[in-house]
Amino acid sequence: MSEVYQTKKPYRARRAPERAQYDRETVHAILDEALVAHVGYSGPVGPDAVPHVIPIFYARRGEEFLFHASSKSGLGLAAVAGVEMCATVTLIDSIVLARSGFHHSMKYRSVAVHGPSVLLTGDEKLAALDFMIDRLEPGRAAHLRPMSDKEIKATHVVRLSLDQVTAKVSVGDAPNEEPEDMDWPVWAGIVKVHTTFGVPQQHEPAHSDAGYPQLKGQMYKPER
Repeated sequence: MSEVYQTKKPYRARRAPERAQYDRETVHAILDEALVAHVGYSGPVGPDAVPHVIPIFYARRGEEFLFHASSKSGLGLAAVAGVEMCATVTLIDSIVLARSGFHHSMKYRSVAVHGPSVLLTGDEKLAALDFMIDRLEPGRAAHLRPMSDKEIKATHVVRLSLDQVTAKVSVGDAPNEEPEDMDWPVWAGIVKVHTTFGVPQQHEPAHSDAGYPQLKGQMYKPER
């Protein structure tokens, strides 16, 4: 397997292409750290097909992008039809405050995934659901009450293949400024952004410590 995604031209970055990265290591690292994706698709509203974008939890399993949806939701029904979807993930690393409004921006890492949606069924569906739970806390799925038939029926599990993929990364420790603005009398600089996780809080009644969160894994890594 190539270490670089062979992303086709329509799905490659055109705006600021120097920030684009197509290597698997960068793409996987971003997907494994973030928690929420925004999934876009075209679905019906009355007689018309209109764009929809839904925020949703996801998990990367190898070269698969997995998420779940209600079987009665627009997203779930679109997956049944196998429509093309786009999933985007963004991590904000800092806010950039420049000396002009035009150069205010953010430093970020992002991934966009395009492709047809595939509905998982049977044992493959159940394994994917366990995998998504274990992404939040490794090994937790084994401690949980098994899903009922009603819960399984109400839940669709969807897969997008990591095939047409683009990452974009904006880095730097200073704003992009015009030379003539450098003497303008206003504060300018970088404000770092960090995601932190608190101490786990037990919900009563407490019958067991099985599955107690250890806060391990890529998304719990220390500050950058």
